[in-house]
Amino acid sequence: MRRLPPLRTSLLALAATAVAVTTLTAPSAAAASAPAKAPAAPTVRAFGPSLVGTTVDRSLFGMHVFNVQDGVWPTIPFGALRLWDNETTWSTTEKSKGVFDWSNLDAAVANAQTHGMGNILYVLAGTPSWASDDPSSGGAAGALPGPAGTPKDIGDWDDWVRAVATRYKGKINAYQVWNEANLTTFSTGTPAEMAKLTKHAYDIIKSVDPSATVVAPSTGTRLGGPFKKFYPAYLAQLKSMGWPVDVFAAHTYPASKGTPTDRAALAKQWIAMLDAAGAPNKPLWDTENNYGLAGPGPLNPDQDINGVKAANWAARTYLDSLRLGISRTYWYAWGPDNDLVGIQMNAGSPAATAVTTLQDWIVGSTFNGCTGGNKVTCTFTKDGKKQQVVWAERGSASFKTTGFSKVCKLNGTCKPAKKFANVAGPTLLAK
Repeated sequence: MRRLPPLRTSLLALAATAVAVTTLTAPSAAAASAPAKAPAAPTVRAFGPSLVGTTVDRSLFGMHVFNVQDGVWPTIPFGALRLWDNETTWSTTEKSKGVFDWSNLDAAVANAQTHGMGNILYVLAGTPSWASDDPSSGGAAGALPGPAGTPKDIGDWDDWVRAVATRYKGKINAYQVWNEANLTTFSTGTPAEMAKLTKHAYDIIKSVDPSATVVAPSTGTRLGGPFKKFYPAYLAQLKSMGWPVDVFAAHTYPASKGTPTDRAALAKQWIAMLDAAGAPNKPLWDTENNYGLAGPGPLNPDQDINGVKAANWAARTYLDSLRLGISRTYWYAWGPDNDLVGIQMNAGSPAATAVTTLQDWIVGSTFNGCTGGNKVTCTFTKDGKKQQVVWAERGSASFKTTGFSKVCKLNGTCKPAKKFANVAGPTLLAK
């Protein structure tokens, strides 16, 4: 969502960026929008292909990795990498027309390949200042001025997309056209201009690498005004072009005080908007997520989410994605503690432990669906045995454990099952 400076930069730069983030999320004359209103708790979506009956793949668990271009790699398993905030944007790669510095992108891809990562999503965004129609825009969208602008000449975009797709054919398997295209922090273009970039990218990538996946620009959802103004218009343009994408994408960060229930509600609004636009049933990806980010406005300061709550919320995010039909969710981000996100994901953190444990529980299992309101029960079949992951949307609740022999927590511990288990966060009931 918000561009973080490379973590090798000074704390002073980091603090300056934090101030900028708070400013960007405050109301203004142009964008004084409240967060989209949260509806009821999520259920399996009616629109699009359901994930019920499918095998849970590790690619559900996506991740951003700070400084992956410098050799950093998470100590926990995950199944998909998104390259963003890694100094690999168009603006940092082609600093002058036709002159490329591939060093960061090469290093990031090589690091991923060394660790056996086959799912790499690269974001094509970030117009260099020399190509931008708005050269003073978007410092948060890349290291150089101008990256939020639209290319003045579509030919420059075409050349860039073709160069990337050609160089990384067989190495990068997915490309996202833009990041948060509905927010002027990252794009000052119109819906029609963004759709044109999407169509051109799709045609070029498919001509170079037909097996590659083309992901639509992500849309930010927590600012209701920009979301509702930009996204339907973009979808209408995309429809007129024959829907030239393989995957739809959103970022469902809730307001700073929001919970996983609020995040899921925003995801439902996004899905409903796709349904209303008549979008085809293509996969849905949430290409950035965390909690506690400052905004919108001064009444929503940044939040720190720690301990058991951080573990529960991180796990619930991926579980909610499953029951909403979102087949991939990229956590933002693996790296040292920082003040811009509420839940820290690094070695030994509660969230990292929880995500590792959840993968142990459900990756490779068949997802049989979820039921319940405040008391949620998601059923899986693994190794021929039925198991359930249960939790309470609010507070805690009592669940029957009949037919199960053990009750396991996200910290990896298990105990023998009694007749009932009092549960707050995601808990495994297993035979």
